[in-house]
Amino acid sequence: MNQVFLALGSNIRPEFYLPRAVRLLSNYGVILKRSSVWQSSPVGDENQADFLNAAILMETPLEASKLRLDIIAGIEQQLDRVRDPDNKNGPRTIDIDLVLFNEEQLEIGHRIIPDPEILERAFLAAPLAELAPQYVVPGVNKTLEQIANKLTSTDENPLICFSDVQI
Repeated sequence: MNQVFLALGSNIRPEFYLPRAVRLLSNYGVILKRSSVWQSSPVGDENQADFLNAAILMETPLEASKLRLDIIAGIEQQLDRVRDPDNKNGPRTIDIDLVLFNEEQLEIGHRIIPDPEILERAFLAAPLAELAPQYVVPGVNKTLEQIANKLTSTDENPLICFSDVQI
């Protein structure tokens, strides 16, 4: 079995799409842990609603490429995700990213795993650190807790725990 960390984000009806995404993902493995839901400002295109972000740790028999290219893409499509070719940072119903896979370093299409944005985005690192604070990110040799603490210690990346939505 493979242990997989998935990051989820939404800024269009997140109270509906985040839990629904987790429910659909549970068809492909066992959800071991769920993070809190965090509110963050949008990145890139700031003329849109804030995002709600979360993460899950799941165990699945699926290989990384099957999970990323078939299952996640299918769930995003099923949950009305529309990609704007002119604005990759635009609003979305759901965004699901495979960010960590076991303790492996992989490249699937254009995606690098571990996701390099774990080192840059508090909204990504903080939920992951809730799930497995002592997990050492391959190739980085820092724990998720260390990374999250560094990113959340500045006012540049304010996060608000959003307890109204549970995943």
